[in-house]
Amino acid sequence: MRNTQKSALPSQPLLRAVGLSRRFGGLTAVNDVSVDLHIGEVHGVIGTNGAGKSTLINMLSGEMPPSDGAILYDGIDISGWSQPKRARAGVGRSYQRTTIFQGFSVFENCRLAAQAALQRPWALWESAATCAASVGIAHEAIATAGLSAASKVTAGSMSHGQQRQLEIAMCLATRPRVLLLDEPLAGMGAEETERMLAMLERLKQAHAVLLVEHDMDAVFRVADRITVMVNGQVIASDAPEAIRNNPEVQVAYLGDAHTS
Repeated sequence: MRNTQKSALPSQPLLRAVGLSRRFGGLTAVNDVSVDLHIGEVHGVIGTNGAGKSTLINMLSGEMPPSDGAILYDGIDISGWSQPKRARAGVGRSYQRTTIFQGFSVFENCRLAAQAALQRPWALWESAATCAASVGIAHEAIATAGLSAASKVTAGSMSHGQQRQLEIAMCLATRPRVLLLDEPLAGMGAEETERMLAMLERLKQAHAVLLVEHDMDAVFRVADRITVMVNGQVIASDAPEAIRNNPEVQVAYLGDAHTS
C-alpha cells in the first residue's frame, strides 16, 4: 500500500506559474492559472479534453509564450526564456506522442540526450560516443527508469510501456530538476502502469513533477496535490482526498465513480 503520509514541503516552490493565460485570437485556452511545483511532490493536473492542460505544459516548458502571467524557476523569472534555455537550466518534459529514435538502442537514445545537454564543442579530438560523462549520465538515467536490462535493445522493438519509460529516461539524461509529464500512462496496460507509478514515486524524491493524465485511478494513487482545470480555468487545487470530495469537481469532471 502506498504511504499516504506527506513530508513537509519547502516554502519556496522550485517552479511557480502565476496567473498564466494564453489566448489564440478570440479563444482563451488558459485563463489566470497558477500552480506551484515542489521537489518531493507529484502535482497532478486533470481535466477533460480542451481544458487547457497541454497548453499549460507548453507554456511552462517554454514551447509557447504566455499571453499574461509569469513563470518563476528557483525564484527567477523565466517567462521570456526559450525552451532550450529552460531545458539547460533543468526544466524537462515528455510528450503525449513518443519522441524516441526507433532504430537506436535504449543506451544510444539516452546517450544522445545526455550529449545534447552536455555539449563540448571544444573537444574536437574526442569521439562523442566515448564521452565518459555522457555515457555515465545515460547509464544512470536508464537505471533510474528501470531499463538497465534493456539497455542494448532497439527502441522500436520494445513494448509501448517500455518506450514511454525510455522517453522519461531520455528526459532524465538531460539532468532536469523539474519533470513536466504529458500523459505518460496513455495506452498502457495494468502491469506497465504499475511500473510507471513506481518510477514516479522514486523520481519525486529528487524532482518536482507535474503530471497531466487522464487515468484518474492512477492520478489519485500517485499525486500529492491535484489541480482540476475546466475550460482553461482552475476550479480546485488541493490534496487528493479533498479533490475527491469537492462537489464542484464531482459535477464537472469525476462523476459518480469517484464520489463514494
